[in-house]
Amino acid sequence: MAVHSNGANRDLPDAKRDNPQAGGTAIVGAQVMVMGELRRLDLGIVDGVIVELAEGLTGSYRQVIRAKGLVALPGLIDTQVHFREPGMTHKEDLASGSNAAAAGGVTAFFEMPNTRPSTTTAELWQDKIDRAAGRCRVDHAFYAGATRDNAESLRHLEGRAGFAGIKVFMGSSTGSLLVEDDAGLAQVLRAGKMRVAVHAEDEPTLRQFAAAVPGSEPADHQYRRDTRAAVIAVQRLMDLAMDTMRPVHVLHVSSAEECELLRRHPARRLVSAEVTPQHLLLSAPQCYERLGNLAVMNPPIRTAADQAALWQALRDGVLTLIGTDHAPHTLAEKAKPYPGIPSGMPGVQTLLPLLLNQVALGRIGLDEVVQWTAQRPAQTFQIQGKGGLLPGLDGDVALVDLNLRRELTPALLQSRCGWSPWLGQTLQGWPVMTLVRGQLVWAEDQPVGAPIGKPLQLVRPIAVLPR
Repeated sequence: MAVHSNGANRDLPDAKRDNPQAGGTAIVGAQVMVMGELRRLDLGIVDGVIVELAEGLTGSYRQVIRAKGLVALPGLIDTQVHFREPGMTHKEDLASGSNAAAAGGVTAFFEMPNTRPSTTTAELWQDKIDRAAGRCRVDHAFYAGATRDNAESLRHLEGRAGFAGIKVFMGSSTGSLLVEDDAGLAQVLRAGKMRVAVHAEDEPTLRQFAAAVPGSEPADHQYRRDTRAAVIAVQRLMDLAMDTMRPVHVLHVSSAEECELLRRHPARRLVSAEVTPQHLLLSAPQCYERLGNLAVMNPPIRTAADQAALWQALRDGVLTLIGTDHAPHTLAEKAKPYPGIPSGMPGVQTLLPLLLNQVALGRIGLDEVVQWTAQRPAQTFQIQGKGGLLPGLDGDVALVDLNLRRELTPALLQSRCGWSPWLGQTLQGWPVMTLVRGQLVWAEDQPVGAPIGKPLQLVRPIAVLPR
């Protein structure tokens, strides 16, 4: 593995203790991303919260991280991961998944409900909260999965610490959750006020194309789950959002047609939308030729024209944020003949290196990375204390070396599945330390200390306020 760095001085925090009786952590010497600009500032964090941001700190701190040559970014918030616990822990669990997050500079995640059993009751949601305690290295929230029958019974979870909201599958994917008809979807949207996350593919259209395109090769996946399934579902969802005045979040937008619909629909101010790194950086048919079954995900990777439209919509604000849809499966499961394989790719650990590499290539700005992966997730879902590096916010920090060039190797991966679509690629720009609420949780490719992740607090709206 070739590593080329700028020689940044990266003393670990126990290298200097200004005052053993003092508290908190200081980060000194870094360039800090604040309000869209890089500035040479120091950070002081006490009791998990940023208390100083200045050219020179006045307080005394127990731990000092000397970060000359590094850039301090707000910790990333990945609002779509599948950590597979309970029921599929041979692929991933909350400990391994949150280690992967910490290694990638991700300090908070929303985990999806299509586990075994699916998270469809308050008791099953609480079970995930309990499982995360003392095992998750970063902060977290969990979705409950919608069925036709459970919407009212989940309403009381709104406002609870660790509750991310309701997730709806309009089209079948991994797991058995499905609300495919408008009546059922409207019932879900009327039962609560928090933003509802939606996998928007139209189930009748998916069945139609699956029957018409039998498929024997992974490249057939884009035709078996044709763009029309996504467009029809997004149209239906936005119409219902307007009817019910319920904010919704469209997951993993994959096509130019969806972007155009999101851009012009009258309900657009009620709707936020996500794009994945896979859909931004891979395109058909090349991804299927290079990766085969590993490139299969729902919705599919589409054409270069779709990819270009996604980038433009992200820059325009039509797409709100980037989430990874981290969906690990074992290589043995992915090696089965298509179409009898599970869909999805891992990605929580590689989100930030991939985007920093795009910065190094001059394609995007560092301020945009922060906007798409920290600020907008926190704003969209009203996550208390998250999304920036300002006094009063949590001290969640990803310290990155923008000049570090490194090959992604299996030895670096923390996900239990043990693979990535980006293996073998050399990327420029890597996180080297991750702090959660001022405590170092990852440094120099190793976990630091015991897991300290705790449930995120999302604000429960008292009224619907369109974006």
